[in-house]
Amino acid sequence: GDGCGHTVLGPESGTLASINYPQTSPNSTVCEWEIRVKPGQRVQLKFGDFDIDDSDSCHSSYLRVHNGIGPTRTEIGKYCGFGFQMDGLITSKSNEVTVQFMSGTHTSGRGFLAAYSTTDKSDLITCLDNASHFSEPEFNKYCPAGCVIPFADISGTIPHGYRDSSSLCMAGVHAGVVSNTLGGQINVVISKGIPYYEGSLANNVTSKVGPLSTSLFTFKTSGCYGTLGMESGVIPDSQITASSILEWSDQTGQVNIWKPENARLKRVGPPWAAFISDDHQWLQIDLNKEKRITGIITTGSTLAEYYYYVSAYRILYSDDAQKWTVYREPGTDKDKIFQGNTELYQEVRNNFIPPIIARFFRINPLKWHQKIAMKVELLGCQFSIGRAPKITMPPPPQNKNDDKNNDFSDDFIHSVKTSLQTDKTTFTPEIKNTTVTPSVTKDVALAAVLVPVLVMVFTTLILILVCAWHWRNRKKKSEGTYDLPYWDRAGWWKGMKQFLPTKSAEHEETPVRYSSSEISHLRPREVPTMLQTESAEYAQPLVGGIVGTLHQRSTFKPEEGKEASYADLDPYNSPIQEVYHAYAEPLPITGPEYATPIIMDMSSHPSTPLGVPSISTFKAAGNQAPPLVGTYNKLLSRTDSTSSAQVLYDTPKGQSGPAAANELVYQVPQSVAHSTGNKDE
Repeated sequence: GDGCGHTVLGPESGTLASINYPQTSPNSTVCEWEIRVKPGQRVQLKFGDFDIDDSDSCHSSYLRVHNGIGPTRTEIGKYCGFGFQMDGLITSKSNEVTVQFMSGTHTSGRGFLAAYSTTDKSDLITCLDNASHFSEPEFNKYCPAGCVIPFADISGTIPHGYRDSSSLCMAGVHAGVVSNTLGGQINVVISKGIPYYEGSLANNVTSKVGPLSTSLFTFKTSGCYGTLGMESGVIPDSQITASSILEWSDQTGQVNIWKPENARLKRVGPPWAAFISDDHQWLQIDLNKEKRITGIITTGSTLAEYYYYVSAYRILYSDDAQKWTVYREPGTDKDKIFQGNTELYQEVRNNFIPPIIARFFRINPLKWHQKIAMKVELLGCQFSIGRAPKITMPPPPQNKNDDKNNDFSDDFIHSVKTSLQTDKTTFTPEIKNTTVTPSVTKDVALAAVLVPVLVMVFTTLILILVCAWHWRNRKKKSEGTYDLPYWDRAGWWKGMKQFLPTKSAEHEETPVRYSSSEISHLRPREVPTMLQTESAEYAQPLVGGIVGTLHQRSTFKPEEGKEASYADLDPYNSPIQEVYHAYAEPLPITGPEYATPIIMDMSSHPSTPLGVPSISTFKAAGNQAPPLVGTYNKLLSRTDSTSSAQVLYDTPKGQSGPAAANELVYQVPQSVAHSTGNKDE
């Protein structure tokens, strides 16, 4: 009828609107749509806008929906009203529906816009829905066919995104996610808006420049939209051919050749141009092997002085460059004509839904401005899906009808190939929730498992090394702070380490070390210097470890700067063990500053020859010092087993008798040879 507006009736979905929508529909018009889907399925109808005059109670202006087509149809409902909100969907009882629109005499009313699909599309939306109608940050919806409508606007492009006021389904067609003739599923992601939205021409949809918005939306796709090598040079020049080449001389006499290899998108310089401008020209690209081709981008000459471009073209593809197939949309028997450029600079994109699977790709210009000239880039990815199984035929019987059997076999194989090619062009791709090409999904899954495991292993090794390093440093530090002298490291002294005195950081004087082995190596004149001391309030301890306490005051002061040393313990067990204080008692103020006599019992030392009597090695001035108080009255001094001489001290040098303590200086002890039990030195 004369009341039909925008109409696209697809095999599974479609869009229909009243005439002049969204403006006021004219008076006395009628339109009737007959919708059919596959047998066994049912139809569901959803209204995006409904505004029909109801002044006469749906008598002259109304919308009526019927089950079935023809005289046997039955009415589902009759609807009218201004701004009528219809909740839910209208569902048929069969695979056929009739929609009838009647417009009587009225002064207002936009009419209606509706979408339909099969009932298995539960998330059906209309062409008027935009992202602001949904609150979820990510959602899936089904777009009907026919959403490229002249009264809807979109702003933005891929990959930056579309303004939230844009029609979801129309933006999906522009992005190449769904087909305008088929519809399809979209996976929408909402994110923060941007200050500026670019405009572009793609899939016969013009996106306008848009201002700032609070949010935008993008689409999740299969990820098969990468460039295939025209711009980058992956496709060599030898694999780009053409039907003819424009060759001419300019005013200066220079020869210009616009060869096929010049047809690389964004390549500086002239494009490819055909020598003859007619609809038999073509530009051919050899991809070297089968690829999944999902789109194409074209420009004009990109030279201001040569305003050439192609405004419409066909696409052909082949596996052997001999038999060519013209690209058609599924469910149609007409070649698809792609919209090309409208000027020489702008990049125009067209997508193939479903994608083309082929090695050889050919562009056949149908319309152009002045001359056929263009630059192109192909979009797609590697083709990883296994090829169709090869059809094998049993050998025909050998008889007089061989020729007929051969003809039958050829016809059968040809029909199978034709059906396989048809399947390629009618298969609806599944939109996967991923951003990688299907050829690498297995590798990505493997990497997703291996990478965390490797990270954990390396982290564990690093932690083990760090802990071992810290433990080693702490062990070295603890061993270096408190340690035994070099001559006490062996034997049971290791078990006594905790009882040994520690070296104070604040007191720099060290205990006296009595070692005749060191004294024997000194020159005779150096011994008095070692034994010469200065007065001190407290004397240093004579020995370390657990020995009997010396109650007699000692006047020995350790040698400055010497390493700490200890005397051997008494070889006899002491019935009474007393704790030895770290320092001796204070020296008397009026007492003599002479060393306390030390009695050496050489006969009891295991390394001393027999027959050596115990003698005193010190001679004191004045009164005899009181005897040692303790369990023993003798103190063993460490002596070198190689020295068997008796040491005697003279009176102070230069003094005939007792003198002041601060003036006494002892001479070097005189060694008296002792012949009994000595070894040769």
